[in-house]
Amino acid sequence: MKRLLAVAFALLAAASLSAKGRTVKITITSADLTAPIESTDDSLGQFQVWAGPGVRINQVPQTEGFIIEWSRGVVPHAPAALQRYEVSFYAGCRTGDSGCKETEPRLAYVVSYVYDPSTEEGYVYLPGKADPQYRVNSSSIFRGGLEGNWFYSTSAWRKFMTPILARARR
Repeated sequence: MKRLLAVAFALLAAASLSAKGRTVKITITSADLTAPIESTDDSLGQFQVWAGPGVRINQVPQTEGFIIEWSRGVVPHAPAALQRYEVSFYAGCRTGDSGCKETEPRLAYVVSYVYDPSTEEGYVYLPGKADPQYRVNSSSIFRGGLEGNWFYSTSAWRKFMTPILARARR
């Protein structure tokens, strides 16, 4: 019975997230790019905006997900002198998604991202109250006061972004 309840709660959580739409597109902008980069790669679905802090499933706060390695905490010193990229996440549907009402992807979340090739470390900034992107983000999900800080990115995010940024610099 416990297993059945766990499966039911997992399905309800997945339905709740899919009702908001999965990540189907990102755009990347930066001062060093001649034009924005857009990706609609299917693998973007693994970078779910509605995952991690700010999400509760069965009254249990979630501690993993999105593009941040939450367990490492806030970066003690903000990365400096690295190229900053603004990454906008769009939520929507893929062909065949049942119950999804989004016809066009909608802007759901915006972060800043920097990559340090000397350490092979990526960093993500969650805009704080003074940042213009805060309003977009907080209307989608509030991360419990973590906004306005730099965090380490997940290895999956670094692996996704590194080739995209390398191609853009050629």
